[in-house]
Amino acid sequence: MSHTNNLGQPIGDPVVGWRPPPAPDRVVLTGRYCTLEPLDVALHAEALWAAHARDTEHRNWTYLFHGPYDSSDEYGEWVQRAASTSDPLFYAVVCDGKAVGVAAYLRIAPEAGSIEVGHINFSPLLQRTPAATEAMFLMMRHAFELGYRRYEWKCDSLNAPSRQAAQRLGLSYEGIFRQALVYKGRNRDSAWYAAIDKEWPALDSAFERWLAPENFDTNGKQRVRLSDLTAPILVSRG
Repeated sequence: MSHTNNLGQPIGDPVVGWRPPPAPDRVVLTGRYCTLEPLDVALHAEALWAAHARDTEHRNWTYLFHGPYDSSDEYGEWVQRAASTSDPLFYAVVCDGKAVGVAAYLRIAPEAGSIEVGHINFSPLLQRTPAATEAMFLMMRHAFELGYRRYEWKCDSLNAPSRQAAQRLGLSYEGIFRQALVYKGRNRDSAWYAAIDKEWPALDSAFERWLAPENFDTNGKQRVRLSDLTAPILVSRG
């Protein structure tokens, strides 16, 4: 149903009963396979350095704004700086008591009900595991439970794995922002993806079904793919 004002101009749907949510706080997010802890240099830097060292070709750093680093001390200085900010708000992904990856909320705009997930750097110990998916689920769930209306994912348009990951997680393609950024001395066209609050109940069910222990056989192989569960929720692909 379309809406118009008293001048006959088309206007957006009314937003009834919604209030700007609080900014996310430094809380622990706990799941079955992993825990997200607010990033802390004393608790996480050493384990993260060791985990990232398994990426011997530094592939994980190509599309990040920072790194790779030459030493644990240099990386620890980045962790200390990152841990001190509230936007981005960084989390360490912890599995079996060790930090194995990082992710952050950023561009936090309570007045618009919009929040972005980014700065994702999952070490080889975390990649392609249920914990990696659960970490993204925990962050998305927390944002929508706080009251955010829009959950964004942006990446270099040339970063095919990131674009595939966004859509697997149920975020719909929204377009390319040309020459959006300059980083590491090169151009970045940014691909935009997002999920909105009315899609969250279906996404929540998809994640819960995929993460359930019975979805994995005795060898840990998935029985149902998450991309098959989220595909009907996507409004566009790209």
